[in-house]
Amino acid sequence: MAVAARKASRSDAAPSAVKSRTARKTQSPAQKKGAAGFTKDQDLFAYREMLLIRRFEEKAGQMYGMGLIGGFCHLYIGQEAVVVGMQMATKEGDQVITGYRDHGHMLACGMDSKGVMAELTGRRGGYSKGKGGSMHMFSKEKHFYGGHGIVGAQVSLGTGIAFANRYRKNGNVCLTYFGDGAANQGQVYESFNMAELWKLPVVFVIENNRYAMGTSVSRASAQTDFSKRGASFNIPGEQVDGMDVRAVMAAGERAIEWARSGKGPYILEMQTYRYRGHSMSDPAKYRSKDEVPRMREEHDPIEQVRRRLIDQWKLSEDELKAVDAKVREIVNEAAEFATNDPEPDVSELYTDILK
Repeated sequence: MAVAARKASRSDAAPSAVKSRTARKTQSPAQKKGAAGFTKDQDLFAYREMLLIRRFEEKAGQMYGMGLIGGFCHLYIGQEAVVVGMQMATKEGDQVITGYRDHGHMLACGMDSKGVMAELTGRRGGYSKGKGGSMHMFSKEKHFYGGHGIVGAQVSLGTGIAFANRYRKNGNVCLTYFGDGAANQGQVYESFNMAELWKLPVVFVIENNRYAMGTSVSRASAQTDFSKRGASFNIPGEQVDGMDVRAVMAAGERAIEWARSGKGPYILEMQTYRYRGHSMSDPAKYRSKDEVPRMREEHDPIEQVRRRLIDQWKLSEDELKAVDAKVREIVNEAAEFATNDPEPDVSELYTDILK
């Protein structure tokens, strides 16, 4: 069972919670397994990774309210199990590309939280030198090919990355994320056709958080089962409980293996939910007041793992508080760095420009 863990050398890694890729691949068969095949270490890893995303996004929301982050800011709170579960199913070299709700994807890929937060605040220590902001960060080292502000644009780009993988015969798979709103874009279906025609190693991950930019899928989509969107192109698909990290990882392994073995693209519809509005400027009045609290209480992805760690793996409240304290320390350090790091020099306006 392949699990993508952060490298031990990463600056914000907690050594007790994170192991190398190799170590995770060679776990002892005798190690006790939990429901859906998760070990204690895997539950702990998923808990920390999702908690890091949650705390980071909460802090980003606070900093946006303080005026430290400008422009657009789309938070990933509630959807953490999707990207964490999918990354746990990848191998080194697999790529990720997504839309503009992208901070969680960056962190799950192993990008440093200081660099991500500094980019949000427009500082020179950011991943795009403070010139890209929330929606435009990249890391060749971590195989993250960006958040993209144009709705659906990343689907054709992700298909192109998969074409490069096939051409180079490197065995890598590109995870291409997009939302239920972007699923209605024309370029998505052009990409589906090309990907199936050439049997490209790409997994299309549709993060169905139900409301796109502010309209329920039932009002905006004639076909609300997004796993069927590739049917006319003979692309297989399945619906997944995107609030359960175990279900996500299991589906991710199936889809990635399909694509890596040369069978072509695969579609995963992750049925998930965002707790905040589309962006920080969205009051989200299109849903009832009790809907979000009910989802938090009944389906929260982090709370599900927390309960397993306590009930099944017998971790104490103090042990879990220690994990949370370490995560908060990492996020606070990132916020401090992003607040005090200098802004880019004016001369940077004329660099990194394709002429």
